[in-house]
Amino acid sequence: MKNPEWKSSEVYIGDVPLGGNNPIRIQSMTDTDSMDTAATVKQCIRIIKAGADYVRITAQNKNVAKNLALICSELRNRGYSTPIIADVHFSPGIAGIAAGNVDKVRINPGNFADKQMKNPPSSISEEEYNQGKEKIKQRLLPLLNVCLNNGTAIRIGVNHGSLSNRIMIRYGDTPEGMVESAMEFLRICKKEVFINLVVSLKSSNTREMVKANRLLVKTMQQEKMNYPLHLGVTEAGDGEDGRIRSAVGIGTLLNEGIGDTIRVSLTEDPEKEIPAAINIAENFSTRKHPVSVQKRLFFSLIHKMSGTLFNNVKNIGGNSVPVVIFSHPVNNDIVENMPDYFFVEKETEIETHSLDIKLIVPYALWLKHQNNRNNLFPLLTTNEFLTSCLKDQNLNFVKIEPATNPERIISAAKGKNFIFILELQPLQEPSVFYEFLNYYHKHNSRNPLIIKKTYNEKDHETFIIKMSGDLGLLFLENVCNGIWLINEKNITQEQTLSASFGLLQASRVRISRTEFISCPSCGRTLFDLQKTTARVKKATGHLKGLKIAVMGCIVNGPGEMADADYGYVGAGKGKITLYKKKEVVRKNIPSEDAVYELVGLIKENGDWKNP
Repeated sequence: MKNPEWKSSEVYIGDVPLGGNNPIRIQSMTDTDSMDTAATVKQCIRIIKAGADYVRITAQNKNVAKNLALICSELRNRGYSTPIIADVHFSPGIAGIAAGNVDKVRINPGNFADKQMKNPPSSISEEEYNQGKEKIKQRLLPLLNVCLNNGTAIRIGVNHGSLSNRIMIRYGDTPEGMVESAMEFLRICKKEVFINLVVSLKSSNTREMVKANRLLVKTMQQEKMNYPLHLGVTEAGDGEDGRIRSAVGIGTLLNEGIGDTIRVSLTEDPEKEIPAAINIAENFSTRKHPVSVQKRLFFSLIHKMSGTLFNNVKNIGGNSVPVVIFSHPVNNDIVENMPDYFFVEKETEIETHSLDIKLIVPYALWLKHQNNRNNLFPLLTTNEFLTSCLKDQNLNFVKIEPATNPERIISAAKGKNFIFILELQPLQEPSVFYEFLNYYHKHNSRNPLIIKKTYNEKDHETFIIKMSGDLGLLFLENVCNGIWLINEKNITQEQTLSASFGLLQASRVRISRTEFISCPSCGRTLFDLQKTTARVKKATGHLKGLKIAVMGCIVNGPGEMADADYGYVGAGKGKITLYKKKEVVRKNIPSEDAVYELVGLIKENGDWKNP
């Protein structure tokens, strides 16, 4: 949790300020050819009409950097004053040209001054390391002058997958490396009194993204900086997975008061990112929902509890992955991920389940049927827990409500086979359990904890975004051993179940499906990324546990694949390069053959399973 005394500075991007007391600003990025002025202007307008505060456009060469002036002029002529941002990699010269034509320039510290080496050394001397920092200064100062003369802002945009060799040698691809990569640039800007700055640390790994941004805020506080933060989870993917992953990372930080502008990076049309981003900002911005004392204490407590070694009770707690509980009878349509436990309330439902299915039932039902079948476990109210003598010898679930007095419950359960179900109603947040968890933590209780949350949402997107931002922190910090989701409105049973597994996967605590890392596309992409991603998913979506990257960026794609097992990266018009980890294994494959070749590569390495 950041220091409550820390507050970001206000920075103007064109005429639209961010940071300070301003609302969380929303942005997206075009995926058109940036030299196609008409197409880019049309897409900018669609993004603006969807609700964006800023629009970013890739500038991969000098011609594009110059053409940004024409794009901006055309937008202004049509009555749109939304600030335009140039996205630049590798070339300070291109950034300088773009800075004269747009309202903000994003540069990547990982490739702004340091060239990527094919075979980097394993160590670097202090002199060589400092030479790299001096090189940054030499290349950055001219850009600062252009930006000062034009009133142009700069975003120092670090990506986890494209840190410089110099940073990687010293820090590895760690949150510390990401922070130092940004701080090298921020220190130069501070010394030069360039204050029109925004900073971002992005990763496709939600854990690394959250850790890095928390550490950045702490480091800036120590060095008396307060530049506004741009938040995003890179290569989040599409559909449900993309929205859950984004909400876990962005929502967790916004909840803690960290973040001033956000982008939800989806492999979909750019304007579709905006409603999801607005939804996240509306639900988790502390500027709309000020952090209460209880909530601040709760966040601090969760950070202290991080990494708690819970007791192992049957398959819950200990080193086991978090379990999923589902409040509906077995549905034959559930084929991808079966819940670990089903909760049933009716006697007739007990009889319809096969004996190998683990059932949770109200205590009264358990008393009646305990001798009739195995895998039947009681859910007790706190009163039943404290007053009843008969319990299951292996596993018992105890329902905990926010008003529960923790002293007697925790004392009676300590060291035994009891699981605490923390039950939240639609308008309640996890922080209402502060008193219970504080007592739990102080008295070294190790009984496993499961969060049960009931929602009342009418649409799927709002449901998955709310539950991801509400509950993601608990799993990112490893302080929860299971999830039990309910939605009482229009969401289907299958969607609720899918969201449960999706949250655990996005929090990186339980892998239950293929993980796809796919970028949102930009003007550098030379193939239809959405259609290609769909084809790759169709061919490999059954390979549980594999991470497959589909990257359209022919310049930066390989670095952004992060920890993917296999990569499918654009290499030129109609050509694809395939990667195993970060090693190139096949080059210049015709795009029409590339999915077939990817499947072949997976088979060659022994990772293929028949559907």
